[in-house]
Amino acid sequence: MKKTLTLHNGDKIPALGLGTWKSDDKTYPAIRSAIQIGYRHIDCALRYENEEEVGRGIKDAITAGEVSRDEIWVTSKLWNNAHQRKHVRPALELSLKNLGVDFLDLYLIHWPVALRPEVIFPDKGEDFLALDEAPIIETWQAMEDCVSAGLCRNIGVSNFSIQKIEALQAHAAIKPSVNQVELHPFLQQNDLLKYCIDNAIVLTGYSPLGSMDRPERLHLDGEPTLLDHPDIVQMAGDHRCTPAQVLISWALQRRTSVIPKSSNPQRLKENFEAQEIHLADSDMERIGKMDRHYRYIHGTFWTIEGSPYTIENLWDEG
Repeated sequence: MKKTLTLHNGDKIPALGLGTWKSDDKTYPAIRSAIQIGYRHIDCALRYENEEEVGRGIKDAITAGEVSRDEIWVTSKLWNNAHQRKHVRPALELSLKNLGVDFLDLYLIHWPVALRPEVIFPDKGEDFLALDEAPIIETWQAMEDCVSAGLCRNIGVSNFSIQKIEALQAHAAIKPSVNQVELHPFLQQNDLLKYCIDNAIVLTGYSPLGSMDRPERLHLDGEPTLLDHPDIVQMAGDHRCTPAQVLISWALQRRTSVIPKSSNPQRLKENFEAQEIHLADSDMERIGKMDRHYRYIHGTFWTIEGSPYTIENLWDEG
């Protein structure tokens, strides 16, 4: 059974998708395997630098008769150096070209952080634009124009707090369809989840398994791990499934969408089959007690010396 969530305009997004960050040279075979298994939601981003491989996988799946374009949900994201109004549509059109598609099902603002157009990743304070130099609402209005032009069907945000969503919605003609954030038992974000449900915004969870293969610079000494947590391991045994399946099932039962990444065909299949697993209320309560507000993608890379961004104003939690 393929679970879906309904967006505020009636579109249905598959609740379980395939993440493609860090897929590298395994991207194409992962896409081909995933579609054959039954995945219909592919999460991409220009900054992942593998959209061409994703697009080739989708094209070959369509050519092989495995799926039609309208059956595949394709998400991509606007990188931080294209927040100024004049850069938004060209960035989206580049993703369309890379992916070999005529439209995106969903286009997200990747981070509420703005960089100068020539900067890919910052190494000094001067590489940033303050938000008053590239206001989010202007970025959003340019994305609304892309909806009007038929280049994307839905628009949303990523790594946005309640405060940032409310500020955006106060001036938006089109409300955000999705907010994509880090989400797992160590970072449950219950207030944000309730806010999104109450406002008909789908909350999508990235790094749902703990993102152990993220770049070394993002690892911290002594960080907790999800897949070998004793409670998760015990539940996996109780349900005769894998720890990853427990984590995915937990996410789906919270009415979130979730985008685990794998390039291993067996794990892709197992992750997809997590849709068939139902955790008991006691399991959900037990996992609920695991929250420690721990971020694997901590965001300190945006807070280098001279940056206008701090951890406090990035997450609005300080």
